[in-house]
Amino acid sequence: MVIAAWSIIIILFTIGMAGAVYPVLPGALAIYGAFFVYGFMIGFEPFGVWFWLIQTTIVAVLMIADYLVSALGVRKFGGTRASVIGSTIGLLVGPFVIPVVGLIAGPFLGAVVGELMTGADMRQSMRAGIGALVGFFSGLIVKVVLQLLMIVLFIIWIV
Repeated sequence: MVIAAWSIIIILFTIGMAGAVYPVLPGALAIYGAFFVYGFMIGFEPFGVWFWLIQTTIVAVLMIADYLVSALGVRKFGGTRASVIGSTIGLLVGPFVIPVVGLIAGPFLGAVVGELMTGADMRQSMRAGIGALVGFFSGLIVKVVLQLLMIVLFIIWIV
């Protein structure tokens, strides 16, 4: 039972870290789910109120920051709401249309198209696209760091 539990936990951690890059994967929720797998299959004894408060806070921060960091990147470079929406759509659709490359091209092109649809010139639209990339990579760094922190805290808590 312990081997099965750890196998599932490692798979969920892997999916979670991949979710930092690929937005269609559950990311932090997969990591959070691994804690419940541990609890149900091995035991909840190591976890206390502080563990759950800290981990739940990190998940909430990740969910809020995921959208805000990308939006702030676009806004910082002069993008409008349309380019934020376009960037988000590009981030979700890009990896499916052009695997791997679409992960970067999707948000960029989505922001550019969104900005062009508002009547902005090409220069401003390209700036919004660059802002989308800055936001994407900034968000990626935040997600990786916080998700690794979740895993490290879990390991510290159970040892």
